[in-house]
Amino acid sequence: MITAVDTNILLDILIPDDKHLQQSKRLLDEYVLKGQLIICEIVYAELASQFSSGRELKDFLSDTGIRLISSTAETLCKAGEKWKNYAKGKKQVFQCPQCGADTTITCHKCHSVITVRQHILSDFIIGAHAIHNAELLLSRDRGFYKTYFKDLNVIE
Repeated sequence: MITAVDTNILLDILIPDDKHLQQSKRLLDEYVLKGQLIICEIVYAELASQFSSGRELKDFLSDTGIRLISSTAETLCKAGEKWKNYAKGKKQVFQCPQCGADTTITCHKCHSVITVRQHILSDFIIGAHAIHNAELLLSRDRGFYKTYFKDLNVIE
């Protein structure tokens, strides 16, 4: 079994997050025993911010059994298509990262709807990479992936 890993799972361990540390560590331990753990170049770049050198990052990935698998042109095109649809759409809606529920936020003074996009293209690359290269994705951002990548099996 090939399992893709989202940045948030690894950051829970690298920047000890009391709320999520044990669960994220348990997921990694469980799924490394079931097969290969992989990340895409976006996750790699996001992780690099937590290490003082590229060598330290490579050592961490080696120690945890995580491999970097580069995205293909097909994967990147799929991510771009999904992001384009997202960017055209819900500009006035916030999405809960846990359950995917949509909500709006209004200004307390003038009552205008506050517009924002919660996700950037890199989120879509991670999802498309997981769809094309793995059987499932470990992530705490299940609501987002279930909304935009309905065929992706996400474990949180």
